[in-house]
Amino acid sequence: MLKKSNTSGSDSETRSKCLKIRAHHLCCIQGFQGYGYSPVFVANMRAVISDIKAFPSRSLELVSECDVICASCPGKRECTAQESTSSRRIKSMDLVVMEKLKIKEGTVMEADEAFSLVNSQLVNPSDINDVCGTCKWRQKCLWYMQDEE
Repeated sequence: MLKKSNTSGSDSETRSKCLKIRAHHLCCIQGFQGYGYSPVFVANMRAVISDIKAFPSRSLELVSECDVICASCPGKRECTAQESTSSRRIKSMDLVVMEKLKIKEGTVMEADEAFSLVNSQLVNPSDINDVCGTCKWRQKCLWYMQDEE
């Protein structure tokens, strides 16, 4: 689970801004080790993670479409093509997470609540494999590898 960083901040506008996050990215954020599709993607992912750590009560809107993390992905164009194989595969990961968490598309909750829910509901190896089984990063993902312990 993400832990709050030691950075402090009281900017209420930053804290209250709702971030759109793909449901499966709740897992990715926790397992991220600095690998990625490009240096720009990695920098953006680190920035999103730092923001969420600094403001664990930040509202997240859970979706199955491109989000703030996808914004820097070099494959975004392919992913946004609604009929692409990649787009359908990635969206299915989001839908599986939402189904297992018993939430609907567009659900808004605080980040710390969302991570708690993921870590309490996705605990069986079969659940984790249902979500991450086709992910190219699973062998480098700390969240995925926790299942192997």
